[in-house]
Amino acid sequence: MTRDDIERYSPSRRDGIDALRETHLRYSYCAFIQNLGLQLELPQTTIGTAMVLCHRFFVRRSHACHDRFLIATAALFLAAKSEETLRPLNNVLRTSCEIFHKQDITFLSYLLPVDWFEQYRERVIEAEQMILTTLNFELNVQHPYAPLTSILNELGLSQTALVNLALNLVSEGLRSSLWLQFKPHHIAAGAAYLAAKFLNFDLASYHDIWLEFQTTPAILQDVSQQLMELF
Repeated sequence: MTRDDIERYSPSRRDGIDALRETHLRYSYCAFIQNLGLQLELPQTTIGTAMVLCHRFFVRRSHACHDRFLIATAALFLAAKSEETLRPLNNVLRTSCEIFHKQDITFLSYLLPVDWFEQYRERVIEAEQMILTTLNFELNVQHPYAPLTSILNELGLSQTALVNLALNLVSEGLRSSLWLQFKPHHIAAGAAYLAAKFLNFDLASYHDIWLEFQTTPAILQDVSQQLMELF
């Protein structure tokens, strides 16, 4: 999909949610997933997979019809299973509730109805099933981290500020729709290109580096520009 396709044909447009508003909604559920994943001590790849599953879901379903934080919670639980970093469902639910309500789970029990936790559990399980059917049970997500570190390592750049910054840019890029538009090695190339610009590092001296990433100048510019927009 192109960025224009995503922004123009999103199901949310039919419900009066414009592209800018949807961008803010995307940022909010990504921040929620990041926070939830860190508190559950999940690796960044699992957190990233959950974000991408949400992006794939909302490119097919409208934000107006679905609670993004409920979908995000279910997506992280699914991602943890898919990436073999499983966390017990009740742990995910408790932490999710505490983040959303900004209250300790014990205190919430006094504020909410007696069966609130069981109801929430059922809603998350239903959301999990909806994600699975919407995505046709396709949960595989390839991330740019591996091609980025592998190619830069081959060039002798594995222990440099360039690698660290590029990896951080990839993680920041998860808030965008880049994973719906480009292949992992294209995102990796764009992150390396932008990191080099930030650091005034001359990657052009490494001959054929962009061939290693199997990318083109147009893709580099597009990916790096979309990454820049996140700051």
